[in-house]
Amino acid sequence: MNLENPDRTIVLIGLMGVGKSTIGRRLALRLGLGFVDADEEIERAAGRTVSEIFESFGEAAFRDGERKVIARLIEGPAQVIATGGGAFIDAETRRLILERSISIWLDADIDVLVERTARRDTRPLLKSGDPRSILVRLWQERSPQYAKADLHIKSSDGPHEQVVDQIVKALQGHIRESSNR
Repeated sequence: MNLENPDRTIVLIGLMGVGKSTIGRRLALRLGLGFVDADEEIERAAGRTVSEIFESFGEAAFRDGERKVIARLIEGPAQVIATGGGAFIDAETRRLILERSISIWLDADIDVLVERTARRDTRPLLKSGDPRSILVRLWQERSPQYAKADLHIKSSDGPHEQVVDQIVKALQGHIRESSNR
């Protein structure tokens, strides 16, 4: 794989609010790839919002549908996919992503996540208590799984283009390393 003609999909993982969709769109543009937000694809397939799916059917049913959508997206042409925060926690979805794509864990400080997630009230997991406490708990629970991603990029409150630059540099290193194996 090279960045001018990628043959593998790039999947962004990480907690809600880290910027997977915003950064993913910019990364896709930089690499000349398509972009897709997995949550938007799930909503389109289900004809319901993520919140409605959680409320009506529960998290397990949502994760099952999410896995099917991500599998379909990875099987298509190379593109950049932004996943929901819990997608990579599901063992089957994680295996699929690790085997068939390049996974990038976008990470950020809790203060940044709290500020960003406060902008929208569409996050089902943040509706049941103090958002900061929930985000801290989710980070503690999920980071050991996120750490299995191919690359780990720290996002900050700075310009998104800086994060895209970091990702491109890390991808170049990853590709060089992979071709030397």
